[in-house]
Amino acid sequence: MCRRECCWLAFCNYASMNFLNNPPKGWLPPFCPNGNCKYHKPMQVEWRYKNFGFFRRMTDNRRIQRYLCLSCKRTFSTQSFSTTYWQKRPDLDSKVLTMVANGMCNRQIARQLAVDPVTINRKIERIGRHCLLFLQRMMADARPADEIVFDGFETFELSQYFPFHHNVAIDKNTDFILHFNDSELRRKGRMTNAQKRRRSELEQEFGRPDPRAIEKSIAELLSVVIKGQEPVKVYTDDHTQYRKPIQSYGSQIEHTVTPGKRHRDKDNMLWAINLFDRFFRHSNANHVRETLAWSKRRQSSTDRLAIFAVWRNYMNGRRQKDRRSPTPAMARNIIDRKLNGADVLSERVFVGHVDLPESWKKYYRRDVTTRALPRNRRHRLTYAE
Repeated sequence: MCRRECCWLAFCNYASMNFLNNPPKGWLPPFCPNGNCKYHKPMQVEWRYKNFGFFRRMTDNRRIQRYLCLSCKRTFSTQSFSTTYWQKRPDLDSKVLTMVANGMCNRQIARQLAVDPVTINRKIERIGRHCLLFLQRMMADARPADEIVFDGFETFELSQYFPFHHNVAIDKNTDFILHFNDSELRRKGRMTNAQKRRRSELEQEFGRPDPRAIEKSIAELLSVVIKGQEPVKVYTDDHTQYRKPIQSYGSQIEHTVTPGKRHRDKDNMLWAINLFDRFFRHSNANHVRETLAWSKRRQSSTDRLAIFAVWRNYMNGRRQKDRRSPTPAMARNIIDRKLNGADVLSERVFVGHVDLPESWKKYYRRDVTTRALPRNRRHRLTYAE
């Protein structure tokens, strides 16, 4: 094993936010952080670089080593491999992650940390992108689930005239969140005549959601969580748009339907997803009943869901009253201990190193837009990914 490969493995196994503040002696850059460089993939022995001076980091006045890639001629530093790359307040990330997962809204977090609410908004966006990459990388070598239960968590963006589903798939035996995406919905249910007129006006101005949006999202969800294995047991309620995507797999899927009106206790076959619904609503301020903190953008709601999924899978025990309860990831033998915020944020995950599902690529680039908003900011950066 070459020296650079040893350093790369040490880098992957070092779970501490202090790593790039204090790089281990003899640490070498494992690859070029420029996504367009042919040496962006890790552990390529022929990659050549050289030291290129240093700079003083403004947050703590520490000296940071710089390097020059001799292939693409781009400079970088040890800080380029940190999740705090290009941040003015790197000390807030772990705190924000924990506060989001514990039910605080953006302005409450801003007041608690004495920073501007815009800072918190952008922190959550950045941590949400990192969590998507973290989730996918951790699942790369994990075994597929044999029993999957999925359903839609209904909420809304901007106003109740713009509802949507978070479609979530759970491992029935471990409560592990396997995958999620979203589907736009048309407002339904009991409405006054004035509300019906208002809905018609908004649909004329901004368009009407795809009536087959749930069906298409479930098809994408199944393609990710099943991964060609067979047979698979799938448990759902009696939603009509679940049938066609499931039937397309034929005998590969053994489908069990539980009526949505059945009592939602532990004897219900959908207990795992019902438990997720309760916990997700309890742990996110934007989904609490009668809240003022509802998500103004579907993209922002997904950022919070990605953070919650990391916290639920890797940081929090399955049973709240048992402090020794393993996390869902421990139950699936993905990790052997509970992670904390520093572990999750210990290293920067590069998007070029992770094969994201199509829906998550849109979330990462912030291509999911809210119809009624004239401006939807995308994630399009020149140097940082």
